Amino acid sequence: MSMARTVSVSSIRELTSFSSVVVPLVLTDGALTVAAGVPAIVNGVTLPSPISSEWCEKQGLRPKLGSSVTFRAVDGTAVTLVVTNGASTSREQWRQIGAMAAKVSPKVPTAIILSIWPTRPVVDIAQALVEGVLLANYSYKGAPESAPVGIIAVGPDAESLDESVADGVRLGSLVASSVNWAKHLIDMPGMDLHPKAFANFATARLEGIPNVELEIWKDSKIAEEGLGGLQGVNLGSSQPARLVLATYAPAGNPEAPHVVLVGKGVTFDTGGLWLKTPAGMATMKTDMAGAAIVISVIATAAEMALPIRITAIAPLTENMIGGAAMRPGDVLKIRNGKTVEIINPDAEGRIILADGLSLAAERQPDAIIDIATLTGAQVVALGEDMGALFATDDVLASQLLAASSETGEPFWQLPLVDGYESQLESDVADLKNLGKPGNAGAIVAALFLRNFTNGISWAHLDVAGPSRTDSARGYYQRGATAFGARTLLQYLITRSRQS
Repeated sequence: MSMARTVSVSSIRELTSFSSVVVPLVLTDGALTVAAGVPAIVNGVTLPSPISSEWCEKQGLRPKLGSSVTFRAVDGTAVTLVVTNGASTSREQWRQIGAMAAKVSPKVPTAIILSIWPTRPVVDIAQALVEGVLLANYSYKGAPESAPVGIIAVGPDAESLDESVADGVRLGSLVASSVNWAKHLIDMPGMDLHPKAFANFATARLEGIPNVELEIWKDSKIAEEGLGGLQGVNLGSSQPARLVLATYAPAGNPEAPHVVLVGKGVTFDTGGLWLKTPAGMATMKTDMAGAAIVISVIATAAEMALPIRITAIAPLTENMIGGAAMRPGDVLKIRNGKTVEIINPDAEGRIILADGLSLAAERQPDAIIDIATLTGAQVVALGEDMGALFATDDVLASQLLAASSETGEPFWQLPLVDGYESQLESDVADLKNLGKPGNAGAIVAALFLRNFTNGISWAHLDVAGPSRTDSARGYYQRGATAFGARTLLQYLITRSRQS
């Protein structure tokens, strides 16, 4: 994977060195003005002042956020005007502007002019712009040849804020690189990303990062540690299971809060002996999105040297249909001692997460968060653009929702309805792995997982719908989105600041 595009800080004196320039317009009460500090003439293009509704209509520019129009000077320089809400507190509009800038003239050096007033702190805007540029530049086949991007801050005392812009560029580059790494793994064919290969990628990603320790559990260790759920799901596969266990402990801060992240890692899901339809199986190489996300997040948090302890647990397996595959009616014993009757071998994600959550709870952290492409019921309830959030702790839920609003990854909190847990009662085991078909499937799956958290503050993110997209839009390309990675990272950043 490559990320050919780079972003750096530039100055207004360097404006003429860019062949493409993106200029923000500010929308206020339906009227448009050029953002404060932008020169009247940009690389040979005279900007309109004032901007009349008649001029906008003639140019096809609408008083709507994200509307844009491109002009070209005699020498071919492109100048794109884009409508923004200058006073907006939303980072998301700046990500979208960054994505648009990345697409306007990808093969020539592009400048994005950033008016620093009256917007929110410039570091946040710069970070969001860079995220938009680099996320939009992702391609599994390798980012195409693309020229550098410069961010130019203008406005009162703009040059004094270059350090803040540089901080935003650095953070945005770290975040986008993290997400694009996860997207690359999620997009990878299942034949190339079996559990052993995933573990190798995780090792390469985490090696050399200060204060990070990594364990890769193989078959013998998995058996020794009593991970019966992971063993059971793996029975039908010719590929051995793995478990990735990574820890990050900031130096000199042993009392820092501790958060454990658990990610579902089914590298390909046929449904096992409850075989999926051909159409249902087509995208199942992406069923390890949660595992890719938690590894990318812990790596980036460590690179940021966040003052918070983090553990990432990724149980990895295929769910296949070999002769030894687990059958409906089989009973598996999970790490924490609970037994599970297998009603449906295609409800396998929760079984390996049960082992992962049990391991997480043993560490007695301040919070446990799991993320998984878990249920089709989540897609039915919330569609393909929004994830489901379940939590046993209102404070943790509100923190994750706040992080979600910052990152533009929408989650909706669904209830843990205690009365539905009766659907999981089994005659031969402590639990069944499935409730009533077509009856609150996402909620019942979350209730199943709660049994393995030992009363610790816990949140479950079901991202089955938004984990991939069938069409390019904004800063998403077709395929993997790594939805939830930026939310988890923002949550950890915010919690670090609070502690």
